[in-house]
Amino acid sequence: MSFQVVRDEVKRRIESRVWPQGSVLPTETQLAQEFDCARATVNRALRELAEQGFVERKRKSGTRVKMAPSKQARLEIAPPRHTVEAQNAAYRYALVERKVVTSPAWLASQLDVSPETRILHVLCMHYANNHPFQLEERWINIDVVPDVEQADLTQTSPHEWLLKAAPFTEAEVAFFATAADGRLAEFLATTRGIPVMQTERTTRLNGRPVTFARMTHHPGYRIRTSY
Repeated sequence: MSFQVVRDEVKRRIESRVWPQGSVLPTETQLAQEFDCARATVNRALRELAEQGFVERKRKSGTRVKMAPSKQARLEIAPPRHTVEAQNAAYRYALVERKVVTSPAWLASQLDVSPETRILHVLCMHYANNHPFQLEERWINIDVVPDVEQADLTQTSPHEWLLKAAPFTEAEVAFFATAADGRLAEFLATTRGIPVMQTERTTRLNGRPVTFARMTHHPGYRIRTSY
């Protein structure tokens, strides 16, 4: 039996109050016997439920249903191509600028790298049905991803290239609104001062900083998630 089956059944019992809030679950050994699976399978299932906010686990006191179970929304970080095509729109990508620079002070602080670190700075546009969809500005740590310096980014966006060459293991994401200045208004074909959404994302590979990206979306862009 897979850990997903165990996880989903335990979750079902919690939500249906078979195991009410505050109750202690059977031990991993007992659950493994019930589900006829390895204890490691049960352990992984309970770990996921703990991460999702359904249970809390403490050494020696076992696994307990949380008094106020919380649910976590999951946000998929998909390349713009996938998002645009999911809307049944024609996707187009354009590389605007790329150059190797030494890390500016603000980026060195953001990524916790030396100011002498070599960075590939990339500016590119994503379009939906030939209308501006997203302006992507990205700084990539060449020390961690040396192949990016010679990578052909004229046809493949840096986001898609990085997903194949250096998949991240950790990410920090921030969302906020900003007023479009003259530069953003020109790229997004809108008027200066109009509110637009920006997303900033820092990714790491086994603790090492890979990239910092700032994505500015067209006016009216929305993010949806579910839990």
